[in-house]
Amino acid sequence: MSLRYSLRELEVFVAIARQGSVSRAAEVVALTQSAASQALAKLERALGQPLFDRCGRRLVLNENGRVLWPRAQALLDAAAQVQDLLADGGLSMRLGASTTIANYLLPPRLAAFRTAYPAARVQLTVGNTGEVVAAVAAMELDFGLIEGACHHPDLAVSDWQQDELVIIAPPGHALTRGRATRAALAGAAWLLREPGSGTREEVERWLHTHVGPVRMDMELGNSEAIRRAVAAGLGVSCLSRNVVAEALAAGSVAEVRTGLPSLSRPLRLVRHRERAPTRGMQAFLALAPVGEHVAAV
Repeated sequence: MSLRYSLRELEVFVAIARQGSVSRAAEVVALTQSAASQALAKLERALGQPLFDRCGRRLVLNENGRVLWPRAQALLDAAAQVQDLLADGGLSMRLGASTTIANYLLPPRLAAFRTAYPAARVQLTVGNTGEVVAAVAAMELDFGLIEGACHHPDLAVSDWQQDELVIIAPPGHALTRGRATRAALAGAAWLLREPGSGTREEVERWLHTHVGPVRMDMELGNSEAIRRAVAAGLGVSCLSRNVVAEALAAGSVAEVRTGLPSLSRPLRLVRHRERAPTRGMQAFLALAPVGEHVAAV
């Protein structure tokens, strides 16, 4: 059976779905606006169905388009993998990661991946958990590694590895003298990540369960800024041990002992349910150190 549409037409369709307009999509796929419009019209004629609702100058996916989008992207992914197979075994990977993972866990893994696959093309997008989830759901990334929970209906979620969080304070702070009580923790000046951060979500859940309401003194946009603020005496916080290990060893911050249940969270892998794992994703995950839990894909 001969196909009535081309990969190029599907590429134009996916670009319009992402950009919301023909003109912006045309720039992405390096076509004129007229050529992009013709490609979409040809695809809609071949399928016998409109794929967008026209809302002024903006194109919004209709039910047909929403059904087609992940399948069209899967076909484009498969075509890219065929091209990779013919390019000296080269791989490609579009990975999203929340900030703690990107800054502290990924660098050695990316270095190992580059050593094993020097011709691989790697794109890393860094954001908080909410931003990474949104990008994977929009099929802008092959997969994401996040610190918080994910309940998006279009995404498959699996545990990647465990991460311990610890409460830290400036050296000599009252909370570091013996075991800190719930009342002392509640009365401390807390420095927390921004809303949408996986670390923020886990810390607030733990505090609500074991301490109760606390005094939030400041919000900061990344864990490194919080670590430095704690070291400067601005308050206390709770961060991944991966973030504070060097600072604890150097004595610039101190760990707070509480006697309360420890806080450990799963770091998670998310990918779109309609997209098969790419070769790049599978190769990257297979390089995890021996003994480390690797998510099934």
